[in-house]
Amino acid sequence: MLGGYRIEGRRAADIAADVERAVGSGELEPGQLLPPMRELAIELGVNPNTVAAAYRTLRERGVIETAGRRGSRVRPKPATTGREHIRVDVPAGVRDVSHGNPDPVQLPSLVRAFTYAAERADREPVMYGDDPVEPELARIARAELDADGVPAGPVAVASGSLDAIERVLAAHLKPGDTVAVEDPGWGSLLDLVPALGLRVTPVRVDDEGPLPDDVRAALESGARALIVTDRAQNPTGAVVSATRAGALRSVLRRHPETLLIEDDHGHGIVDQPLHPLAGTTRTWAFVRSVAKAYGPDLRLAVLTGDAVTLDRVRGRQRLGPGWASRITQRAVARLWADGAVDTPAVAAAYGARRDALIAALAERGVAAHGTSGLNVWIPVPDETGAVSRLLHAGWAVAPGARFRLSAPPGIRVTVSTLTADEAGPLAEAIASASGPAPVRGYV
Repeated sequence: MLGGYRIEGRRAADIAADVERAVGSGELEPGQLLPPMRELAIELGVNPNTVAAAYRTLRERGVIETAGRRGSRVRPKPATTGREHIRVDVPAGVRDVSHGNPDPVQLPSLVRAFTYAAERADREPVMYGDDPVEPELARIARAELDADGVPAGPVAVASGSLDAIERVLAAHLKPGDTVAVEDPGWGSLLDLVPALGLRVTPVRVDDEGPLPDDVRAALESGARALIVTDRAQNPTGAVVSATRAGALRSVLRRHPETLLIEDDHGHGIVDQPLHPLAGTTRTWAFVRSVAKAYGPDLRLAVLTGDAVTLDRVRGRQRLGPGWASRITQRAVARLWADGAVDTPAVAAAYGARRDALIAALAERGVAAHGTSGLNVWIPVPDETGAVSRLLHAGWAVAPGARFRLSAPPGIRVTVSTLTADEAGPLAEAIASASGPAPVRGYV
């Protein structure tokens, strides 16, 4: 059952730690069946309840999964194998278009905003028990959400989109529940869901967002949550259109108990209108990060949602970090109030770079996707070969495996710093690299 590996430990924590260590080292492989609890208890000389507790811990940590009478096995994609490790080491002299970062030139200066926030903190220091949300930040955020058609709801602040999504998932789901996610989709999210002990089911994406038939199938199969990126979808650049939003709302109305999470991380860098799905189900959350428009290191996202969800999120947050720095919140509020980011201009700059690459690829017979945001997604028949050949040609791109579950192979190019002179050479290199590998003959 486990090959030559022998599980060890007398306490539940020791047994769980031994299994997790073996999974991380590769001694236990994905899909391997674990011994039945009573059998392992006899082998270790412990109470079956001890093994049951160990298996429960492993399920909650996303290391194993249990399927009733079919037993427990190592997860096919255990949380210990992060997608962040699927990356290209960029040698000196190679142009890096794999990173996913915004263009530093498009980010606003933070000096005045943080000077204001620091001076105010000297006059009005935030203390334990104070409101965790800066009132001015909440006011501006709520006004923008209202203008975009996001339903009324309380406002909370988290340390970035992923932190907010994790807190919302933990507020409603338990290990073993299934979450429908976009495929291809955000690699960090595809790691987070199983790390919470949750199952993932893929939903295909086109340029207008998640496919309604896939969402319907996922929810009918028992998925308890759905995560949707409204704009600047990573890695495809998809934008949920008005027509697609209507179709998705129709599906969600038939599943009102679904936990709906929307990620609008493209806010501030995208000029396409928002078509929110929020409010279609009883439990929902809508998340906006400042990372792409104002800088990743700010580590701040605003979220709203139904009252129960936000109450649970804020209650659990109080028991952990307590709150996101009010100094940072005040600085972001000042950046918003001052209009520090010219969204139409930033969106136009990124749009010109995407369009230039997509057009250059089209001229060479290569299809690509990139309706909004920082990235262009290019389907390729041989992902590993394409990445390798591009690296040899002087270009580092992101392997599609970081963003895929069952979607076909592809590569992601970040265009945020791509110059007009680089679009043609990069497209030429991609066209060459994405074709069949040259056949070598021997004489």
